[in-house]
Amino acid sequence: MTQGADQEPVVRTATLRDFRVPPYAQTPVPPPAPSPHPGDAVPAGEPPEGYTPTERDLPVINRGDTLQVPVAAPEPAPRPAQEQGRGPLYVVGDVHGYLDELRAALTEQGLIDADGTWAAGNARLWFLGDFTDRGPDGIGVIDLVMRLSAEAAAAGGYCKALMGNHELLLLGAKRFNDTPVNSGAGTATFQAAWLLNGGQKNDMERLQDVHLQWMSRLDAIVEEDGHLLMHSDTTAYLEYGATIEDVNENVHTILTRNDADECWDLFRKFTKRFAFRDEAGPQAVRELMAAYGGQRIVHGHSPIPYLLGEVGSEDGDDSSGPVVEGPHVYADGLAIAMDGGVTMAGKLLVVQLPLHD
Repeated sequence: MTQGADQEPVVRTATLRDFRVPPYAQTPVPPPAPSPHPGDAVPAGEPPEGYTPTERDLPVINRGDTLQVPVAAPEPAPRPAQEQGRGPLYVVGDVHGYLDELRAALTEQGLIDADGTWAAGNARLWFLGDFTDRGPDGIGVIDLVMRLSAEAAAAGGYCKALMGNHELLLLGAKRFNDTPVNSGAGTATFQAAWLLNGGQKNDMERLQDVHLQWMSRLDAIVEEDGHLLMHSDTTAYLEYGATIEDVNENVHTILTRNDADECWDLFRKFTKRFAFRDEAGPQAVRELMAAYGGQRIVHGHSPIPYLLGEVGSEDGDDSSGPVVEGPHVYADGLAIAMDGGVTMAGKLLVVQLPLHD
């Protein structure tokens, strides 16, 4: 199930699943009525462009030759400070609401203790975006990241996060709901797209102003220790500025203007994928690094099994789960994919950089 990286996203309506609402939830948001907009339909039953697969969509890969890099967990002993007092650098792939898996992965790397408290001193931790949707507790994930940001800063390190396309999607669904927006495939709505892409009722009900403000202020791209960190494997960032500062400022300005069509276009472009794959991939990576710096791109967004184009058996047997041992290094060694496919029973990746392959 391969989709073009530069095609427009198509959305259709979906049905909310029944979730138990926690006692502290806000007033429930009723599900939208079916929309007659042509952009809500999926022609010939095909998945929409830009759709991130889940376990039921994508056959699970079998174990075989891949370019994945096994990453061993470091010793939980205190880490020596690096040059200029900067601690070791870690990155986290797409979480998508899987709070328990995130806590386990952070604990394994010695970044938090058994109580979920920051335990890594002056270490630096970057999340690559996509905190909500698909999984059971997206708001819990955001709350954890926000708390760790404060605890890490107090310890001399930091915990920061980038803007993913699902942050843009959740912001749009909350702000614009069923307001029609223009897309290349017809008229669409953020609400319909959010539901289609794994929007969770309990996340929307628990969403508060502090979460919205936090998401809207996230940067889209950053360079750390020669690593160009971004969420999506696309060159669309180049459309928003010639420098990292310009890109982040323009993204924040768009969100501040609060125009539904403009926000949709931003979401649509950040949903593109696969720019670093295939023969043209290395050149696309070099184009981004020429503009923004870095010697390697580290990204999430495209699940590694999906990125590799691997499929399971034709009879649909997916009982073994996808085999993801670590990040996927590709594009002549210039790109590192960090989405281990946790939504497909894969692995939530937390690794230390630099990654030696």
